[in-house]
Amino acid sequence: MPHPSEHPVPPDVWATGDAYEAFIGRWSRRVARTFLAWLGVPADAAWLDVGCGTGALAATILETSRPRSVTGVDPSDGFVAHAHRAIPDARVSFHVGDARSLPVADGSFDAVVSGLALNFVPEPDRAVAEMARSCRPGGVVAAYVWDYAGRMEMLRRFWDAAVALDPSAAPLDEGPRFPLCREGALADLFSRAPLRDVATRAIDVTTRFRSFDDYWAPFLGGQGPAPTYVASLEAEAREALRERLRRSLPANPDGSIRLTARAWAARGVRA
Repeated sequence: MPHPSEHPVPPDVWATGDAYEAFIGRWSRRVARTFLAWLGVPADAAWLDVGCGTGALAATILETSRPRSVTGVDPSDGFVAHAHRAIPDARVSFHVGDARSLPVADGSFDAVVSGLALNFVPEPDRAVAEMARSCRPGGVVAAYVWDYAGRMEMLRRFWDAAVALDPSAAPLDEGPRFPLCREGALADLFSRAPLRDVATRAIDVTTRFRSFDDYWAPFLGGQGPAPTYVASLEAEAREALRERLRRSLPANPDGSIRLTARAWAARGVRA
């Protein structure tokens, strides 16, 4: 069988909204509800969602926070187009843009947030500084990221299996690849920005899969580091990874699988 390391691994792909929703978007929405309740932003606020992706966080803001407006910015044309289609609300607009140079005026938002995006920005300090710039004094700046190295279990178990079969995949493992996504790291990042009263917390949600196939199928969608890696494998290597995961995941008697997904969240007040 050809070893996976013989084949080049392409960079992360972020383009197809439906595939991303099936893979991560549905779990992000669960984290978002707790995250937004923790922020406690009053109704009628103007929100900016940085790295908005397919609109999971923006949609949850609409559902739970009674905003005056929500503006989303993301570098992916495909994700922005998906968000436009998925959220036909006059209060919402989505734009293609870079978190390190947000296309918005200084102090123009009451709350500036980011969900599952800061670790993918090459210069997260610049991104958080831009988030703070965009927020009015006294407004809230906040973000959450997955605990890739620990209790984001659907991905932690994937990478443990992938690296056991193919040690050359280790640099792609989101745990060591994204040190920002560890306890305390977000607090340090926010403390370097013009923010006060910085606070952090863990947010745990349950990811329930009806069966192993329900767990595995989203990894075939090609969106994000793990599915991008799967797409790079030849058929035999992909099947070996699938079988290793199937044997290692904790299935209930009915075949369902329950795992924990932990996110680290941070918030601060614009100084």
